Amino acid sequence: MTKPQISVVVPAYNEAGNVVPLAREIAEALSGREFEILFVDDCSSDTTRQELIDAKTELPMLRVIAHRHNAGQSRSVRTGVMHARGAVICTLDGDGQNPPENLPTVVDALIRDDAPDNLALVGGDRSANRQDSAWKKFASRFGNGIRKAMLNDNCNDTGCGLKAFKRAAYLELPFFDHQHRFLPALMNREGYLCEFRPVTHRHRTIGSSKYTNFGRLFASLTDMMGVMWLNSRARNPRGSDEF
Repeated sequence: MTKPQISVVVPAYNEAGNVVPLAREIAEALSGREFEILFVDDCSSDTTRQELIDAKTELPMLRVIAHRHNAGQSRSVRTGVMHARGAVICTLDGDGQNPPENLPTVVDALIRDDAPDNLALVGGDRSANRQDSAWKKFASRFGNGIRKAMLNDNCNDTGCGLKAFKRAAYLELPFFDHQHRFLPALMNREGYLCEFRPVTHRHRTIGSSKYTNFGRLFASLTDMMGVMWLNSRARNPRGSDEF
């Protein structure tokens, strides 16, 4: 089996009805490239896992990884990265709100010929196109504004699940629950550059969000304090040489 260039990692929890159409869209968006699709089922209680297993016949590039216990989105992303065979990792949310047609936008920006050597992540920015309630968009802008000011990560929309990053760089990062919200800041901590591209967004059509606005905001604020501490303890050698 040819080693893929791109591994698309999709965390999913109770997303029955969403996951197979999403897998088909991913396959269509990356048609003609060497890629694999890894769905990480975070111990769903619905038919998410079985729907994905049944779709493997139709989509030979699809791999299904299943947690034995629910562990959250960040751990699901990490599990997918650990199983991935591609040097470039793409992530997007399992609810289908990140249109896979935007995958080439972030992938091509990351692997372009004139990219800086230390560019490690290109993230999507839904700010101009977000399809959520006014209250949810307000809470997101508020949280993103605080995080951006405190961590200086130059990211307007860290909550966007659509990202492309280098697997090797990701594996250098400290891991903790909710880590996925702070990938740009953590990449910067290790001396890597991050860029961002505008992407589209769409309404959820099946199921419901697993988060509340207040729960998300509280978790982000407490985790941000931890990331600030990590940044304060960082000493970056700016590379190394072997003689």
